[in-house]
Amino acid sequence: MGKSPASQTTFFIIMAQFYSQPRQTPRQSRTVTVTADSLDALGQGIARLQGKTVFIPDLMPGESAQVRLTEEKRHYAKGSVVKRLSDSPARRKPACRHFGQCGGCQQQHIPVAMQRETKAAYLAYLLTRETGEVCGEVPVLSGEEYGYRRRARLALVYSPKTKQLTMGFRQAQSKSTVAVTQCPVLVPRLEALLVPLQRCLSSLAAAPELGHAELADTESGPLLVLRHLAPLSDGDLSALTAFCAEHNTALYLQGSAGTAPVAVCAPYPPHYAAAGLTLQFSPQDFIQVNGALNELMVAQALNWLELTKHDRVLDLFCGMGNFTLPVAERAGEVVGVEGVDALVRTARENARLNNLANAAFYHADLSQDITGEPWAASGFNKVLLDPARAGAAEIMPHIVALSPERIVYVSCNPTTLARDSQVLHGAGYHRNAVRMLDMFPQTGHLESMVLFTKTPPVSQ
Repeated sequence: MGKSPASQTTFFIIMAQFYSQPRQTPRQSRTVTVTADSLDALGQGIARLQGKTVFIPDLMPGESAQVRLTEEKRHYAKGSVVKRLSDSPARRKPACRHFGQCGGCQQQHIPVAMQRETKAAYLAYLLTRETGEVCGEVPVLSGEEYGYRRRARLALVYSPKTKQLTMGFRQAQSKSTVAVTQCPVLVPRLEALLVPLQRCLSSLAAAPELGHAELADTESGPLLVLRHLAPLSDGDLSALTAFCAEHNTALYLQGSAGTAPVAVCAPYPPHYAAAGLTLQFSPQDFIQVNGALNELMVAQALNWLELTKHDRVLDLFCGMGNFTLPVAERAGEVVGVEGVDALVRTARENARLNNLANAAFYHADLSQDITGEPWAASGFNKVLLDPARAGAAEIMPHIVALSPERIVYVSCNPTTLARDSQVLHGAGYHRNAVRMLDMFPQTGHLESMVLFTKTPPVSQ
């Protein structure tokens, strides 16, 4: 990344402060000329100005620019490029014509190897800082940098003045919608639907009463979930079913907010493959949007757990069984626990469909003590957890109380992962292996997984 260890540490400390501070706008912005010397994990250029660290989107290391400061703190500032004065040889042309307006991607101008290096370095810094246990170079699990996203939610905004329906994604740092005709990060089958879908929805009499459209790519083909705010006419229903028939797409309609989508034409239940198993899901269920990385992630977890038929495994925040069921094929018994009851029902059905009688699923509040639950009475010798962005602070002491020999923590937020790692480190666990998961190339999202054991680290 082009910095000495000392300057790199200072940068990461400022970066952590940057993420934790509330946003404030200065009374009057000023324009300055700066040169970026590095990147942060979000892909923002890092420059120095009068002792401050300045974070600037769309500025690469070595590039100079006139920058308008949009926010100033004692130790750092944020800015936006007014005019770039030089270009880095590493800068590349974004693959999407909407890049810079659409808020979905932030790093298409940065070579993907540089994106991964920066994210992995930040992950290593956070883990070292929180535990005091030095984290060396972090290996990266990665796949294709484009064409990977198998799910997308599109905003639908109707203008009474122009009588036009805009379909697209939110603009960066705005509530406005950017109309999109392409999205290279989508799997090709979904990207190919963007233009014809916008044309179809615009033709509907109910166009002013549409909320959003969600697309998902499944093993049985694409599916469309359409949120509508008023009943659809027979003519609109005919137009939608004709569109879906032409494009081999399942159709689900969702009326009132919070209600389950209703299948209109869906010949096969949506499903995807994980570790050789078939997992069905409902259109509203959470699934990992990067199918190829999900396979790599599941395989890595199975490898780290070193499963045998003597193992009793606990899978916390198990969802619909993405990890639980592949574990069940290899372990003696596995218990999946999830806070969303609908996902528990889906997980149980998936266990039945895959003939995995040694997998049991329970609904529970994972902010509470689980060690007294009947299903926990026999204990567990291995634990896997995959919490939401808030992490698992409440459950960490109870995981420690179970005293498993191996813990695999899958994270979508490096800050809460580092915080929760401190609890395990304090209880005598060692961080044995780390992976950065490049689940969302071209964006600032950073996902990861860590293996903790009671024995000192070895290379894995």
